[in-house]
Amino acid sequence: MTKSEEILLTAQGYAELEEELNDLRVNKRAENVLAIKEARSHGDLSENSEYDAARDEQAKIEARIQELEYKLEHATIIDSKDKSHVNVGCEVTILYVEDKEEDVYTIVGSLEADPFENKISNESPIGAAIMGKKVGDIIPVNGPDGSYDVKILKIA
Repeated sequence: MTKSEEILLTAQGYAELEEELNDLRVNKRAENVLAIKEARSHGDLSENSEYDAARDEQAKIEARIQELEYKLEHATIIDSKDKSHVNVGCEVTILYVEDKEEDVYTIVGSLEADPFENKISNESPIGAAIMGKKVGDIIPVNGPDGSYDVKILKIA
């Protein structure tokens, strides 16, 4: 990650990252220390695959802790109280104009995006297209399969 990168998170996303960081520091580190201790007790470390695996896991845990600390330190928590236009943190009901199908999406930062939960990134084609728009606006979206129009029905 670059130093100038802006990390946008909702309050819920920030709390989830804090929870993961706490779990890594308190639980996963302790479990890993025990695994290393157990592997050491098996003797010769030069041919001890359990020890190597535990050390690899330790490196992954420490790298993830550093990554989470950086993200939390550089995060901007988005509070979307203004529902007059689409912003990160808003729940937006859109109509696909051509298909006449409605969908509800929550606009989140890229770290929180989860299409299976209808959480789309503000950097995704739809997210980027509707950012800053208002209810009633019809917006062209340039997606990977071509261009289509969506209409904003509701911002919550």
